[in-house]
Amino acid sequence: MLRNFRVVPYVLFGRGAFNQLDAVLSEKRQSPQGYMVFVVDDVFEERPLKDRIPAQDRDLVLWVNVDEEPKTTYVDQLTEKVMAYSESLPDGVIGIGGGSTMDLAKAVSLMLTNPGSSADYQGWDLIQNPAVYHVGIPTLAGTGAEVSRTTVLTGPRKKLGINSDYTVFDQVVLDPELLSGAPANQRFYTGMDCYIHCVESLTGTFLNAFSRAYGEKAMELVKSVFLYPDAEADEDLMMASYFGGMSIAYSQVGVCHALCYGLSFVLGIHHGIGNCLVFEALEEFYSEGVRKFQEMKEKNRIEFPKNMAQDLESAHLDRMTDIALTLDPLWENALGPDWKKVMTREKVKALYQDILT
Repeated sequence: MLRNFRVVPYVLFGRGAFNQLDAVLSEKRQSPQGYMVFVVDDVFEERPLKDRIPAQDRDLVLWVNVDEEPKTTYVDQLTEKVMAYSESLPDGVIGIGGGSTMDLAKAVSLMLTNPGSSADYQGWDLIQNPAVYHVGIPTLAGTGAEVSRTTVLTGPRKKLGINSDYTVFDQVVLDPELLSGAPANQRFYTGMDCYIHCVESLTGTFLNAFSRAYGEKAMELVKSVFLYPDAEADEDLMMASYFGGMSIAYSQVGVCHALCYGLSFVLGIHHGIGNCLVFEALEEFYSEGVRKFQEMKEKNRIEFPKNMAQDLESAHLDRMTDIALTLDPLWENALGPDWKKVMTREKVKALYQDILT
């Protein structure tokens, strides 16, 4: 059966687009007693963007810390803060930041209308009730979080997204001006997340004309940004992120993301750098993609941490392997329906040992 998937219905793109956020939100404010919740990366608490957030008197601004990967416990804490703030639901939840911040905003908008803990909904199509109106505004580009139907969370037992049509943002605001000033290494890690999305989508068994069209354009833009940057690099990277997210919306990611989930859960490594560490060791599966990846890494003078396995216990390695092997759709896209004959438990462990040494 063909997938009938939801996409973001409203997209505002262009330099200065952030200045129109107040007008966009004004159409969603239900009454004088209503309020919006702004979920904002706390790196902006001491930066000029703070004074540009169109928060009104009754609105709630939550400064969130994403030094660590978003956790279900953090989502639950933020949701409780919103529910304690008012007896009524907010008119909207607005996420401003990188992929982790936008994932937190998506998760809170879902949990305000669905009972229990966010950990209860880690998986595919477990959400029963529509989310509160929610808006995504990326200040980093590459993750595709602004367009995806998932919010990736680390729970008590696994790292897995809340995958649902209700997760998709109702509105995104894509302003390339917000990308300026990002640290070079962070910009690279998120950009490579997009690149790896494309490699896995374009070489996967789920590939189709829809995902190919978006994936090929996204890959072209990423290569241009990191190998031949010009004055429009921020615009190009923002569109690459959007297109890359659309590419995997109708296909899937693969080996790198499956292994990265296990790596991030056990070691707490952020998704972007985790993908980079894993991908560099996957020449067996993505030889041309890895070659071009290494070229971009050298061009941008990026160094990755080494020898992270020095204090790694065998139980940790087992846990990484357990998590990676639960992600059946990713492995099937990469290796086909008989993937379990190729990707044995011993093979996964060997790959982790190669990545971490």
